[in-house]
Amino acid sequence: MSKKLLLGIIVVLLITNIASLLFWNQEEKRVISEDEDTQINSTEPVASIAGEEITYQQWMDALRTGHGEKELKTMIDKEVVEQLAEEEKIEIDEKIIQRDIAFLHTMQGVMTEEESSKEEEGWREDIIYRYQLEQLLTADMSIPEDELQSYYDSYGDQYNFSSSVQLSHIVVDDFETAEKVVSELDEGASFELLAREYSTDEETKNNGGYLGSIYTSSQFLPNSYEEVALEMEDHSYSEPFRAESGVAVIYLHRNLPSIEFTYEEIKPYMESELAMQELEQNLTADPLWEQVDVEWIYGE
Repeated sequence: MSKKLLLGIIVVLLITNIASLLFWNQEEKRVISEDEDTQINSTEPVASIAGEEITYQQWMDALRTGHGEKELKTMIDKEVVEQLAEEEKIEIDEKIIQRDIAFLHTMQGVMTEEESSKEEEGWREDIIYRYQLEQLLTADMSIPEDELQSYYDSYGDQYNFSSSVQLSHIVVDDFETAEKVVSELDEGASFELLAREYSTDEETKNNGGYLGSIYTSSQFLPNSYEEVALEMEDHSYSEPFRAESGVAVIYLHRNLPSIEFTYEEIKPYMESELAMQELEQNLTADPLWEQVDVEWIYGE
């Protein structure tokens, strides 16, 4: 049995088992567990946070990818943080968001433009949530100015993002072969498959020519690659050019420019980070529940 088929069966069984725990009784309520006496009316919200409701259907949708109580708590946490952040007027600088998205891109493999866009939506939500939560948890704490300045002087560079390029390449012996590769690309051939067929780089050809995300300051990025890549659009391939190991055609998945912060720009985020270290607690929204009116089916 293939791994994909086995995974499919497991998912079906999981959904079926969850569904089997939910059934209509005579009062049109659903019993969430045979071992617990918790009942749910599907026409009523399953949670209310300061008047903002989470519906039964929203919760059921979340159940498809997780477990009920955990998923519901996550939804409540996000709503709690969103409401309190709005009250406290806590907004996260777009520059911070882009910096974190850039870091996340460097840790990913090859993605299409559509896949990348979809991932970024989820990343953005998580990044905003994390920083808002951190600032809410440390709202009553203050780090002395001289301590902040000293920390920035020593570690400020760690908050910056160095420019990087995410590349694949095909290396061949001569321009004639390289032109043939480009001709096939123009006709819609897969860069990955052509790399497997033509590339002389044994280290990357079996991986479709993928080099990964490389900082432009890295010694592992040939100068010729950087010069060509910085003139290209994301998700495009180059014309053939002379490289150190032959004639190359590169594919630029993504160009990520550098992002640098001044002391004043990074100060609020640095302060909340240092305050969290002093608190020595996990980054959890649990302490914030007391500040809003939260009611949910699992308790107070």
